[in-house]
Amino acid sequence: METLPPDHPRYISLLMRDRLISGIKDGITSQHGLIAHGRGESFDYLLSEKTLPSANKAAKSAASHLALAKNPVISVNGNTAALVPAEIVELSKLTGASIEVNLFHRTEKRINKIISHLNSYGATNVKGISATSTIPGISHERAKVTESGLYSADVVIVPLEDGDRVGAFTSMGKIVVVIDLNPLSRSSQLATVPIVDNVSRAIPNIIHHFKNISNLSPEELLTLTTTFNRDATLEDAERIIRNGFLDLYQ
Repeated sequence: METLPPDHPRYISLLMRDRLISGIKDGITSQHGLIAHGRGESFDYLLSEKTLPSANKAAKSAASHLALAKNPVISVNGNTAALVPAEIVELSKLTGASIEVNLFHRTEKRINKIISHLNSYGATNVKGISATSTIPGISHERAKVTESGLYSADVVIVPLEDGDRVGAFTSMGKIVVVIDLNPLSRSSQLATVPIVDNVSRAIPNIIHHFKNISNLSPEELLTLTTTFNRDATLEDAERIIRNGFLDLYQ
């Protein structure tokens, strides 16, 4: 990456790939995560690698939910830790949300590596090791969560995950914000707030909106959440991906 100039047309995309490869070398990212990232990257191409206005509204709704939350938690997997560690830590500190490592390919060694990686960016008290509680209806390793974190959270930020856990969280009565570039995925379809955007743009966007709404009253924040139209957001993203109408926004 040292030889790649920032004005290269694929600079951001290649930078993200490089971070994931480094994550594998450091024991943070699973090799399976590369496949998942490639799938998302293909959808990002179809979105012209830009944030849709509908995704921007979703990010603002997510920020409003975080502002109203009593126990918000940001769920982090290997890809998220590799791609946006500084942004995750900033969002956590700004909103008071806990960070919890939750993995499908779970080992204690890998969780500790991810926690250490996040700590190097300024994170503190990252949860995930003492996962003594279980999410109902999940039979794989992602069912293991901490009691004070994901199990008791009222608002959960779920970037780059799969739909069964999102469905389980919603069944538990949680507000689930999902960042997923595929509007047809189970994650997007089951989310309270689906943000169809690249995580490298979505997390900074949530941070931006949270700062701008910090002076709003609880009533005003609630209005921002209740007026958000999740179905219209998903339909808009699907239309753009299928028909290539992004130029209508320019």
